[in-house]
Amino acid sequence: MSTTLRVLVATDSFPPVCGGSGWSTWELVRGLKARGHHVDVVKIEAGRGAEIRVDRYEGVPVTVVRRPATDVPFVRNMMKNERLWASVADYLYDEHLSKGTVDLVHAQHVMSTVPSIRAGARAGIPVVATVRDYWPVCYWSDLIYDPSQPDLCPACTTTMMTKCVRPRAGAASVAAWPLIPYMRTNLRTKRRTLAGASAIIAVSSTIARDLRARGSELGSATMYTIPNPVDMTALDRAHDEAAPPMPGPYVLYVGKIATNKGTQYLVPAMIQAGLDLPLVVVGDGPRRADLEADAARAGLDLRVIGWRDRAEVWAWMRHARLIAFPSYGPESLSRVLIEGSALGAPIAAMDTGGTRDIIEPGVTGLLSSSPEAFARDLATLAADDRLRGAIGHAARQHAHARFAAPSVVERVEQVYRRLLLPEAA
Repeated sequence: MSTTLRVLVATDSFPPVCGGSGWSTWELVRGLKARGHHVDVVKIEAGRGAEIRVDRYEGVPVTVVRRPATDVPFVRNMMKNERLWASVADYLYDEHLSKGTVDLVHAQHVMSTVPSIRAGARAGIPVVATVRDYWPVCYWSDLIYDPSQPDLCPACTTTMMTKCVRPRAGAASVAAWPLIPYMRTNLRTKRRTLAGASAIIAVSSTIARDLRARGSELGSATMYTIPNPVDMTALDRAHDEAAPPMPGPYVLYVGKIATNKGTQYLVPAMIQAGLDLPLVVVGDGPRRADLEADAARAGLDLRVIGWRDRAEVWAWMRHARLIAFPSYGPESLSRVLIEGSALGAPIAAMDTGGTRDIIEPGVTGLLSSSPEAFARDLATLAADDRLRGAIGHAARQHAHARFAAPSVVERVEQVYRRLLLPEAA
C-alpha cells in the first residue's frame, strides 16, 4: 500500500460557519493533507430541498450533500436519521466508495456516521468514527433529562424517557409518549451500527468510558481516546499579537447561551463572588433574554456581543481576567477550554464530562462541583494575580503538549494504518 492514503472525511459540520466539531474536522483535514495524504470532504446537511454542490474552504473542495427535512418536531428527526441514512449511504457508495479511489472513510458526527459505516461495509472499506458527544446513548445527545434537575440522566430506560420528553414537549408530553418506542429503536440502531465501525475514536476519556458503560453493543468495539486537534500556531500568534478588545478587566463567557451550558449560573455566581467587573458574553442562544433579565435585576454590567470570528474570540480570551465556564451538561471536550488554556487564560469551570482531560484542578484551572463552589472559584481567581499567572502558564504548556494538531493527527493516522496494514500493527 502506498504511504499516501486516500481518505474520505464525512462530516455534519465544516468551516467557515460551524461550531467546535467543524473546526476540529478542518484541523484533521488540514493535518492529513500536510502529511501528504489525499483527502476528500463530504458535508451532510438536512434542510429545505435536496441539493449536491461543491464549495471550497481554503482551497479544499467540500461536496455538500443536502437532504430535505421538515421543521415539524419528531418528523424532522426521522428525516434527519432513518431517511437521510439510507439516501446518504447510497450516495457515498455510488459516488465515492464503489470507484476504488478511497482507502478509508472517517465519519465525524451523528448524521454522517451511520451512512458512512453502512456504505463502507458494502464496499469493504474500513470506517473510523469519531464520537464527540452522547448521540449513541442519548436521543438528545446531552444526557439532560430535565433542565431543572442538577443530576444527569442515569440510564436511557423507558421510564427516564418519559421524564426527558416532558420538558421538551411541554403540554404535549403525554401525547408524545407513544414516540418513545421509536426513540429507543433509533438509539439501538445508532449503537449497533457504530459497533460495526472498524474503529471508534472518543475525544475524551469520559466519552470512551460512558460509551462502554451506557451502550452494551459497544463493549467489544475497538476504541481509542484521541482528543480533537487544535491549531496552536495560530493561537500562539494570537497570544503574542492580539490587542485588548476593551479597556479594563472583565470576566468572559464564550459559548451558547443555553441551559446545558450552565448560563443560568453566571449572574448568581458573579454576585455571590462579589465581582464588580463587566461580564462579557461572546455567543448567543435561547436563554439570552433570561440572562439579560437576570443581570438587569442584579445590577450586573453584562455585555452580550454575539458570535464573533475566531480571531476576535481569541483576543477576548487572551486578555480576560478569567474565563467562566459553568457548563451543566456533560462536555465531551470543550474547544473553548482548550483554546482558552492555549492562550494562557485563567479558567474557572464546572467539573463535567471530559473537562478533566483539559484542566488539572488547582494546576491548569479551578474545577468545582456545584454552583456555589463555582462562585467561590471565580472570587479566588479574580483576587489572586499570582494564582492567575501560575495557572495560565501551566494551562498553556499542557494545551500545547496534549492538543497540538500535528501530534493529534499523527495519532489518528496511526489508527488508519493499523486498520489498513494489520500485519504491521
